[in-house]
Amino acid sequence: MRRSSTISCGTWRQPIKWNAKHDRFYEENARRQRVFCASLADVFDNQVPDKWRHDLFGLIASTPNLDWLLLTKRPQNISRMTSPLWSGWKNVWIGTTVENQQEADRRIPLLLQTPAAVRFLSCEPLLGPVNLGEWLLTPGWSPSYYDPDNIHGYPNAEPTNEHIQWCVVGGESGSGARPMHPDWARSLRDQCQAAGVPFLFKQWGEFVSVSEVEGDGPHHQFADGATVRRIGKKAAGRLLDGRIWDEFPGVK
Repeated sequence: MRRSSTISCGTWRQPIKWNAKHDRFYEENARRQRVFCASLADVFDNQVPDKWRHDLFGLIASTPNLDWLLLTKRPQNISRMTSPLWSGWKNVWIGTTVENQQEADRRIPLLLQTPAAVRFLSCEPLLGPVNLGEWLLTPGWSPSYYDPDNIHGYPNAEPTNEHIQWCVVGGESGSGARPMHPDWARSLRDQCQAAGVPFLFKQWGEFVSVSEVEGDGPHHQFADGATVRRIGKKAAGRLLDGRIWDEFPGVK
């Protein structure tokens, strides 16, 4: 769904159909259906018409069986641009883009002021090392294994407004792509694993670690000697240390 105010009625009706078919989707996939809203735009951009946002929030409110993912680079706008009906809807995941430590320090505190079912980070394109520190969940608890009766021995805790509950990481793609140091991605993975936070490695982008994929292509060497090769987004793939990382938060 794009941010244009001229979206067709058919596009707006599609989530209504998905919402009505929730039981079938859940039976086949063992999870709720997710809608990544305006993946090529920013719902909280100042240039997005208020009428479009109002219509979107009305649609979200009318589709409680869908989980809506809203990603923004402007978390400072969320509180003044959300609907008066907004009260931390249980079917809304709010995320912000974090490319480096500077943006993490600036955007994450603003994100965590927003009530939502899930608060997540999109560290894509990842352009520098990021230490998430106290913004991650308490070590030992994973929203993927929420266990209120402690049947499986997991801590009996719930997510709070003070922590990040999901982290998506990826390198940059396109003709002007900048390389991602492999250890920047590994560090975020390790931080998430230590805190029990789901981690999704979306892509290497244009450059891939020479230890991950063999082949030809221009090399880029970082100051510490780590080397990546430019082979294109498709060829670079999604393997990080030999495996796919496709973790998602579980929502009660």
